[in-house]
Amino acid sequence: MLTPELLCRLRFTLRDLPRLRAEVEARAASAGLGEPRRGEFVVAVDAVATNAVEHAGGGGQLVLRHLAGELECQVADSGPGFTEDVIPELLPGLDGATSGRGLWLARLVTDRLTVAGGTGQGAVVTFAVRLPGE
Repeated sequence: MLTPELLCRLRFTLRDLPRLRAEVEARAASAGLGEPRRGEFVVAVDAVATNAVEHAGGGGQLVLRHLAGELECQVADSGPGFTEDVIPELLPGLDGATSGRGLWLARLVTDRLTVAGGTGQGAVVTFAVRLPGE
């Protein structure tokens, strides 16, 4: 695939999270992402979207794309923003942190994860997994 293909764009709040997970799972399957990677990807989507709901104003927007060899998800929110340095290196709890498990897990199960934005301007978390055979 040479040009990015938009698979879905969804606004979400807490009550939309079950539908969001189901939609992402279906789109990931149709893009060719098999198990167990598909399940891991859905867990990452849920973790990042839940963070947007809990810490960044109650919701956000998800964009799912099929890129050259990857399935990429972007979650944008309008909260206070943060940087990647809030994601612990060790499993939260082992290093004394009491939070951060969602982003830590998302980084662990995806092939790349970045955070854009900063203080006062919301955050955009982008993460992706490689698709087999591409």
